[in-house]
Amino acid sequence: MKKQSLITCSFLIVLAVLLIANPPSPALADVNNSNSGLCIPGESDLFVAQDCQMAGPAKTLDELQQQGIMFPAAPLYVANPPASLGDVSFSYAKVVEYEEIPLYDSLEAISTEQTKSKLPSSRTKYVSLYDKAETEMGLYYKIANGKWISREYISKVGVQFFQGYEFKENPTVSFGWVLDVTKSRSGPYSNAPETGKEYFRYNVVNVYDSEMEGELEWLMIGPNEWINHRFISRVIPNTEKPAGVETDRWIEINLYEQVMLVHEGDRIVYATLVTTGSEPFFTQPGVFKIYKKIDHEYMRGSFEADRSDYYYLEDVPYIMYYDQARALHGAYWHTNFGYKSSHGCVNLSIADAHWLFDWANMDETVYVWDPSGNTPTDPEYYGAGGA
Repeated sequence: MKKQSLITCSFLIVLAVLLIANPPSPALADVNNSNSGLCIPGESDLFVAQDCQMAGPAKTLDELQQQGIMFPAAPLYVANPPASLGDVSFSYAKVVEYEEIPLYDSLEAISTEQTKSKLPSSRTKYVSLYDKAETEMGLYYKIANGKWISREYISKVGVQFFQGYEFKENPTVSFGWVLDVTKSRSGPYSNAPETGKEYFRYNVVNVYDSEMEGELEWLMIGPNEWINHRFISRVIPNTEKPAGVETDRWIEINLYEQVMLVHEGDRIVYATLVTTGSEPFFTQPGVFKIYKKIDHEYMRGSFEADRSDYYYLEDVPYIMYYDQARALHGAYWHTNFGYKSSHGCVNLSIADAHWLFDWANMDETVYVWDPSGNTPTDPEYYGAGGA
């Protein structure tokens, strides 16, 4: 009897030790056979949710969370820079296209029609107005180069406003700006039914996934909601220092997405849309340094043999030269941000260029790349570049 009691006690002691060392795992609910109720949507703690079924809304939210889609949507912790950064002290005017335009050295030269210079016939010519005077020949304006131009050849233009974002925290998901009016579809293919939702230029959307349909890329912006990539310039958060960048601060230009990111260490501090060079005047990929900063100056040039692409732009603001004649600068003569159309420079809105001009120091690193690989990388391909 004593021997049996001793064996029983020994067994209980061993069992207790095993239970302490290896406590039983909580049994998970059998979703198909459980008589328990549905899990509360958003409840992911298995120790709490073990007696409920992961089905219905809870299952849907769990599946979406695995795709990075949160409810409510994960916020972008951004701040709008001061709108006053977009203010300019210049009065701009567009010069008529495809005509030679006479310029006069003085008001006296106007009365005697002594034309000493002309603006060539081309499409892109903009001047900055400094003064005006009524003459016997009509109203004339003095422009930035000191010449006088007739009112009949110009039309005043305003500066349209666009501005990127400052970031308080690094974005946790990709996002992007909508570039043109478009409707989303319920799947990543061209004949998928429309969702009934419409998006407009500069709307900001989160991007959770992408899929290819032949050569078309579709971006998932929400549950069962897709937009063709050509309608979105996307920011993919990445704080790793690129090869060739040796500083803790750098400006990243993504030629494929047409976006700019500004980095400080492991933080993204600014993001916006840009316009870079269109074929054959690509913006050259590589790692560069800002070597000259100018508050404003004129830009002019042409690359075609017949000079049909001649451009003349007065008082271009917030210029930061980094690769020969290629520069980061403000652009008041177009609003094509998100699309390629320059002669090689990186065009920014006035507000974005002003912000960057204040942030950037001399010798700041500029990293230009094309993740698609479609931009030539051979330095022999590139000339000096232009606006």
